[in-house]
Amino acid sequence: MRRSDWCRDVVSFSAMVTLECTNVGLNTLYKAATLKGLNYHVFVVYAYGVAALVLLPSPFITHRRGVLPPLSFSILCKIFVLGLIGCASQTMGYIGINMSSPTLASAISNLVPAFTFILAVIFRMEKLALRSSSSQAKIIGTIVSISGAFVVTLYKGPPIILTPSSSISLHQPQQPLHSSSASSWVIGALFLSVEYFLTPVWYIVQAHIIKEYPSEPTVVFFYTLFVSFSAAIVSLVTEPNLSIWIVRPGIALASILCSGLFGSFLGNTIHTWAIRMKGPVYVAMFKPLAIIIAIALGVALLGDSLYLGSVIGATIISIGFYTVMWGKAQEEMVEDCTVSSLESPYAEKAPLLQSYKIEEI
Repeated sequence: MRRSDWCRDVVSFSAMVTLECTNVGLNTLYKAATLKGLNYHVFVVYAYGVAALVLLPSPFITHRRGVLPPLSFSILCKIFVLGLIGCASQTMGYIGINMSSPTLASAISNLVPAFTFILAVIFRMEKLALRSSSSQAKIIGTIVSISGAFVVTLYKGPPIILTPSSSISLHQPQQPLHSSSASSWVIGALFLSVEYFLTPVWYIVQAHIIKEYPSEPTVVFFYTLFVSFSAAIVSLVTEPNLSIWIVRPGIALASILCSGLFGSFLGNTIHTWAIRMKGPVYVAMFKPLAIIIAIALGVALLGDSLYLGSVIGATIISIGFYTVMWGKAQEEMVEDCTVSSLESPYAEKAPLLQSYKIEEI
């Protein structure tokens, strides 16, 4: 492996791990902000608006380089569709977190690798040979991951670590929308499941867009702009009370600024770059890290209770996930051996011919 490829792998791996840690922290901060009265529609509008404002100079800077294809109307339409997918995904996710907890969101996010793998196979971005052990491992791991997600969704179980209730308990819904916290938990899990199905769709569409127009800052700028506008329209229709748009200094404003800078801006840029460099399945493979981080943050910092269903389901999901990743690693090893066997005769002959000429001279 060349030094440049090794450095790129290290940078992409470190960036994705850091991003997953950041996302869990942002979800936890958002949950605390909603318990103080922050509306999730307003949150999406402001957070993505902050990201779009930061990225505003990017189209002008990349346009001056002159190495990119023209930003055509068809590309903008594709980014607009991507924005609609992102807006729906974010809205579903924040509703789900509001009705359940960041720990549950991190557990169900382990569905993303399975859904991404399925969509990548459908769109011929991932190879699948039923007789090979690598493909069998990926199929079995996908089924196991989905089964684990159902366990997390449908079984809460008794608390393993029970902490006293606090003002920012993450397992407490913000409003009494349903008759019991158990029903709110299940409905929140369903919203989160929809979000983490739309996330792989976002990955696939983003992969096609960035292949056609390889400029991460420009694509992310228009994406965040379209998400902010779409969320604003939805919010004006569903939330007629204009007082919700007033955000005072405090945890709500901190959540908006941090999510706008580190989530919508930096997170989407890193995701887009990693999708272009490594593909959508590579990006999805880091999601299981979120459950470990979420449990640690929820229990240690926010007085969250740890439930048996989350532990069992997350364990099953992680086993399925790493089975998929083992199959993918085996597949890449076979491809590398094939490429090296094809290139080795030429690599071996060239020095001999070159030394023969030197000796002849």
